[in-house]
Amino acid sequence: MLISVLGFALMNLTVKFLHRLPTTELVLFRSLISASICLVILKRRKIPIWGNQKKYLILRGVFGVTALSLFFYTLQHLPLGSAITIQYLSPIFTAFFAIFMLGEKMYKMQWLFFAVSFVGIFIIKGFDPNLSLQLFVMGVASALFAGLAYNCIRKVKDSDHPLVVVFYFPLIAMPVMALLSYFNWVSPIGWEWLLLLLMGLLTQVAQVYMTKALQATEINEIVNLKYLGIVFALGFDVLIFNIGYQAEVLWGMGLVLGGVFLNVWYKGYMRKKLLTAKS
Repeated sequence: MLISVLGFALMNLTVKFLHRLPTTELVLFRSLISASICLVILKRRKIPIWGNQKKYLILRGVFGVTALSLFFYTLQHLPLGSAITIQYLSPIFTAFFAIFMLGEKMYKMQWLFFAVSFVGIFIIKGFDPNLSLQLFVMGVASALFAGLAYNCIRKVKDSDHPLVVVFYFPLIAMPVMALLSYFNWVSPIGWEWLLLLLMGLLTQVAQVYMTKALQATEINEIVNLKYLGIVFALGFDVLIFNIGYQAEVLWGMGLVLGGVFLNVWYKGYMRKKLLTAKS
């Protein structure tokens, strides 16, 4: 998951530099590169590309494409730190949907820690002048659909190879984004082509390692490590884009991170406690 977080952080940076291109084009190029890499590897390893649980694979693609499209739009119109912090509400939605889709147990204290993160998000909304209501809603919606996608990934963990799971994202995205891009096409120029290629490669690495991580352990614990991406985002904003944050916004981000770390710690504590009781 840590490798995935770093890959996504660098990918987010490339998206920020590609602000001239429409979101639909970015998702399309990302999907073309990802699909090409997946097909080559799947063919070499002789892994069936269509998978087994097609219902959840398709849903993973639909939810993932929706989440990414909304997220890319907020990335292009907000500072990295604000956009990523809002999108990182996804573990809360992930944990909530996991109760019904996966039957995973949630402790009452975890909901308190999640509430702390939500308070942080609303503080950011109140003090970040760049964050309009429209962008706020789009960011939260992106997190919600990402939570659904993560649960679909876990749903197929015992039946489908991680590369097959990753492949279903571009499989759904390419026809949809190609149609939308046709009516709103902006041709990339110069260094934008290199950034598009880099975006696709970084995404592939991040997606594969995220899928492996989500399939290896309980979803409501490992997915919270995604929050570490905010550290990279703040660093990029300050060092590259010379963006400063009000103290209240930084406090909000701190609450988000605090809620996450408390959740991870408490989940581990309860697991050790149960194992000790059994032994």
